[in-house]
Amino acid sequence: MELLYRSTRSVDAPAVTASQAILKGLADDGGLFVPERIPALSVSLEELSKMTYQEVAYEVMKLFLTDFTEEELKDCINKAYDSKFDTEDIVELVKADKAYYIELFHGATIAFKDMALSILPRFMTVAAKKNNVSKDIVILTATSGDTGKAALAGFADVEGTKIIVFYPKNGVSMIQELQMVTQKGANTHVIGITGNFDDAQSGVKAIFGDAELKAELDAKGFQFSSANSINIGRLVPQIVYYVYSYAKLLAEGEIQSGEKINIVVPTGNFGNILAAFYAKNMGLPVGKLICASNDNKVLFDFFETGCYDKNREFILTTSPSMDILISSNLERLIYRIAGDDAAKNKELMAALTAGGKYSITDDMKAKLVDFCGGYATEKETADTIKAIYEDTGYVLDTHTAVAASVYKAYVAKTGDETKTVIASTASPYKFARSVMTAIDEKYDAMKDFDLIDELTKLSGVEIPNAVKEIREAEILHKTVCDPADMKKEVLKFLGV
Repeated sequence: MELLYRSTRSVDAPAVTASQAILKGLADDGGLFVPERIPALSVSLEELSKMTYQEVAYEVMKLFLTDFTEEELKDCINKAYDSKFDTEDIVELVKADKAYYIELFHGATIAFKDMALSILPRFMTVAAKKNNVSKDIVILTATSGDTGKAALAGFADVEGTKIIVFYPKNGVSMIQELQMVTQKGANTHVIGITGNFDDAQSGVKAIFGDAELKAELDAKGFQFSSANSINIGRLVPQIVYYVYSYAKLLAEGEIQSGEKINIVVPTGNFGNILAAFYAKNMGLPVGKLICASNDNKVLFDFFETGCYDKNREFILTTSPSMDILISSNLERLIYRIAGDDAAKNKELMAALTAGGKYSITDDMKAKLVDFCGGYATEKETADTIKAIYEDTGYVLDTHTAVAASVYKAYVAKTGDETKTVIASTASPYKFARSVMTAIDEKYDAMKDFDLIDELTKLSGVEIPNAVKEIREAEILHKTVCDPADMKKEVLKFLGV
């Protein structure tokens, strides 16, 4: 049965196919595309437990991307999840400190964004052919650190595309910045902005919403799309690894078929935990979805109070990919708990734009029963890295440590001993200074790449290729601009 997609903000706009939603990225009215229904898994948990990652991916994705043929979809999957990953299983499930860490960082850029951004360019090229698109697709992306590099790596030199990435100049780790500014590819452009991630994200959304600019670029043979998690082509691949983690636990005898698990996700933009919510609604036996925030705890406060309020200090933390106050993907959840009411959702999003906050109804709040929020301070995050390393020898990155800290607090508060999967979203090598100084403050005196050498001794994990490559790489992207000049920089790169 064909599955179509609608905007979260329009009652009247016609539904579109999956390929059309992927190409557009954002709906014309500024809304996000959501499936008209969440399909149920069509194979049993026992069958899934015998499958490879690629096979699980097909079983999940075919239900959402119904206008892709079996051959097209399998080709996308097999080319995306290949030797670019440093483990044959694509992800690893590691048991440590009474939880199961699903390591999502074995791809080319050592962060979970690879799980979706290695396949999104392939979706787009297939979708362009399907829809007879002859224009160059301009991928416009804001990043808090990880999406940028993963998108650049995915789209570099892909025919018929150009990619422009904006990042907060002083709001990412040294490794994150070097990964982006050394990116090769004639179609790539990286720009630092003198602001934070929310400034970059708001600037990108404003460019998407500029009808005059859209018409101008259309005449020049360009059309915008997005590689951010607002693109449904990012969200669907993320559902896969939650299904796979359950299947893997079942295959390894850690759980019984049908036994519920909890899932903890460190998140700022909400897409990664929304994917877990979709997996649960497909029939995956999941109890609680535990949303872990850092000191920028706008999501924690939302789950506690039902009020989303971005009017607060923006705090730079050691988990910069979560330093976000406008969680774009939350809109998809708001639309759902509003009963798929686009008018109500549009009203709330307008309030967020106008005054920086909105409050949901009591009825909507009652539908958030699947979720539980928590947050970890900088000290708690560092203490968790140190404690888990000393107790188990396992080294977490800062974002995963936020999740581990929140999980520990959740168990202490609730007594809930349900077996739990924690999304491990980045390699500790990506945040080596913060990780190493959490383990011992003496490391803070060391140079960045010396820290990386020390980390490999501590962890016993080989330095990833993604880090080796940037040690001597030439810096190719040096542009920095004010947020107000983002549109000007886009036009300059496109030669318009």
